[in-house]
Amino acid sequence: MFAIVQIAGKQFRVTPGQSLLVNRLRGEVGDTVVFEDVPLVVDDETLQSGNTGKKVKASIQYHTLGKKVIAFKMKRRKGFRKKKGFRAAFTCIKIEEIS
Repeated sequence: MFAIVQIAGKQFRVTPGQSLLVNRLRGEVGDTVVFEDVPLVVDDETLQSGNTGKKVKASIQYHTLGKKVIAFKMKRRKGFRKKKGFRAAFTCIKIEEIS
């Protein structure tokens, strides 16, 4: 059994027991979150698409930061150099059930 669920504007293929990194969610570690936007559910041999009415329950495992991305700009022979760093904020969630 798996489902396609939309979390923070992105779609993920999830199965019960799976853990994945998504964009930072509000909530503390151990909180349960419910995602109601589930456009596709495949259960054994049946396929439901569109407005399925299903929900995906997940628990927050931890919050973390991604790898650092460096944005470097330079114009040659002008002495112009600009360097910025950015680390995206992620939340690790564990899918508990699809109901």
